[in-house]
Amino acid sequence: MPSILSVGIDIGTSTTQVAFSRLAVENTAGFFSVPHASITDKTVLYRSPPRSTPLVDDVLLDGERIRELVAGEFALAGYSPADTQTGAAIITGESARKENAELVLRTLSEFAGDFVVNTAGPDLESIIAGKGSGAWQYSREQDLSVVNLDIGGGTTNIAFFASGQTVSVGCYDIGGRLVRLDGDLTVTKLSRGAACISDALRLGLTVGERASPDALEQLTDKMAELLFQAIGFLSPEPLLEQLRTANSSKLPLPPRPAERLCFSGGVADLLDPDADGRELFRYGDIGALLGRSLCRSPLFARVPRLSASETIAATVIGAGTHTTTLSGSTVSVNAAVLPQKNLPVLRLTAEQEAACLRGETDALSDAVSWFLQQHDTQRFVLALEGPEDPDYPSLCRLASALCCCLDTALPEGAPVFLVLARDVGKALGLAVRGCLRGRRASVVLDGLRPENGGYLDLGKPLMDGLTVPVIIKTLIFG
Repeated sequence: MPSILSVGIDIGTSTTQVAFSRLAVENTAGFFSVPHASITDKTVLYRSPPRSTPLVDDVLLDGERIRELVAGEFALAGYSPADTQTGAAIITGESARKENAELVLRTLSEFAGDFVVNTAGPDLESIIAGKGSGAWQYSREQDLSVVNLDIGGGTTNIAFFASGQTVSVGCYDIGGRLVRLDGDLTVTKLSRGAACISDALRLGLTVGERASPDALEQLTDKMAELLFQAIGFLSPEPLLEQLRTANSSKLPLPPRPAERLCFSGGVADLLDPDADGRELFRYGDIGALLGRSLCRSPLFARVPRLSASETIAATVIGAGTHTTTLSGSTVSVNAAVLPQKNLPVLRLTAEQEAACLRGETDALSDAVSWFLQQHDTQRFVLALEGPEDPDYPSLCRLASALCCCLDTALPEGAPVFLVLARDVGKALGLAVRGCLRGRRASVVLDGLRPENGGYLDLGKPLMDGLTVPVIIKTLIFG
């Protein structure tokens, strides 16, 4: 059975982890049906222990030490960068806001193989963590609404899943290392989120001064209350919006309330209502105290709690096992131009697509011209819904309109990348090749519905060209 080796790399506020997974791929269609390739199994082969994220100072990641750390985990796992075919390298939490985050991530992406995502968008992180924790799968299998709270050192990523569908995501600057302490509870670091809450409660927490256990408990009790506000158990107050992470969605509450709670992230391992004394501050932060505050809140018992299949490793496992999908199996691919990374997506409106089906190109030409100026790029993916039950003349008109516009807009020899939601990729691809007449290569995939603002990574074809591994993502740095 064909398979893909996937790597997940998670550089978080507190810790960095690496995991390797094997994704099994097979044709799941019946014998007399059109082939359909699917990822049928995911096996985690290796996961590193959490390693402290190397920092130069409060605003810079130590890129060289992070690279060495990841290289060491590759060696311990017994793999080389050339072995990996898919996966994700992700900078999460407060690390994503470091000044050199994008540079560090680009270095890791180049180091970790030809086809690895690089992203730091909090919304995507919320989804990945919720899938890695098992909340998404439980929601799908049990037909329930599940909310996952991935509470790390600097942020809490929240995702609502309803019957396996992602319905709402968001992120807040609430985490276990927003306050760092030395042995006598002197504050050594106070992050922005903790300072906002401290000021609102008039706790007086100040770097360089000793904090009282009572003030710290008030702080974490308020953090727990704010998280319950975020997921709809309480009416939100203005302070919650102040803590919303940059570039995160506003977390609109879904119409279907959460029927299960799931906690992942480092704080999920510290959900102990009986934690006390020096144990509360054994990590030099407020993580254990926040875990206790969550457990002791009467709101905690309002909805049944689902035990996460992964806690601190939810994001890295999700990055390695849940970021890859496969294209449809009626595709037209020039394999010589694959893999491709970070192709921005221009999705046509229904009106623009209808005009192309009539053979009209003005609206498409305007959209492509604007898009290329905005993105300063010479390569991109044009996304369409695709015609329903098209006849051959309509496909030829569509292909002609697309090729006429793209031939004019793209540099000489630049390939054409098209993706469709409907299952007509092979037929349209053949028509596109006929229109291009060898002037440029083309890749036409179906079974995909990326949105504007997204990016695609396209891997090398699998199963004798039957399908192409794809990652749909966003690239956002706060």
